[in-house]
Amino acid sequence: MFLWTESDDRVAIVKMNAELRHAQLELLSAECATDRLRLRFSPENVARYGERDVLRKAVASATALKDYYSYIARQASEANASTSPRATLIPEEKVVAAIDGMRQYIQERRKEYRTQGLPLTPNQYTKMKAFFPPALLAEIRVLELRGGHINNPPFYSEARALGLSNLPELAHMASLTFDDVVIFPGGINDRRLFHALVHAAQFEILGLERYAEFFVRGFLRARSHVSVPIEMQAFSLEAKFAENPNEPFSVEKLIKLWAKEDRY
Repeated sequence: MFLWTESDDRVAIVKMNAELRHAQLELLSAECATDRLRLRFSPENVARYGERDVLRKAVASATALKDYYSYIARQASEANASTSPRATLIPEEKVVAAIDGMRQYIQERRKEYRTQGLPLTPNQYTKMKAFFPPALLAEIRVLELRGGHINNPPFYSEARALGLSNLPELAHMASLTFDDVVIFPGGINDRRLFHALVHAAQFEILGLERYAEFFVRGFLRARSHVSVPIEMQAFSLEAKFAENPNEPFSVEKLIKLWAKEDRY
């Protein structure tokens, strides 16, 4: 175990964060597997008919992970409170304004890019139809920027002035989804397309207003783009797809499940 009193061990910190990202992806895969179990069987049936030893080990692992990450969350909360007090005291009217700003930005970018996008190719449609409703896929427009990029939203400057950091840099994103328009600044592959389509399905099911609110409030809680529940779900389902692209599952059902359980 490593413990630093100063933050100057850059190599060790880089390695730690690489392992943390790997752990997060593994946890997302486990969460996705649990979602499949939750969709098919009630907790009562799992408790009653699940194999005792497997159930005991699963509960023990989940409890240990919860204890570990809960302790880290408390430490992070204390650190944030001492280093960035403004970030924890954002007035509600500012939050509402940020939600509205994000909503408008998504609408404007969709309008700007939709006419430039193309429908999914027959090959893309065939690969994705086992995971997404045909009606959604028919409305999708795809745009590859081929070396271009999209500038950050204008409200970023105000967000940073309020003490928010770790805002996602749009120029570095593998894909961007503006409702039913998916954009790829640096090229497209099946995995990137799947991730972008998960967001398109979230827009379709949640609606633009709720999507914007869930994202903004989720970011304010997590202080990290990849830890926003909307984004975590997209990464977890992307990982599930990448593990076995030939095993169909319903993204729509999982989004509705998360919404029903208030997980966003």
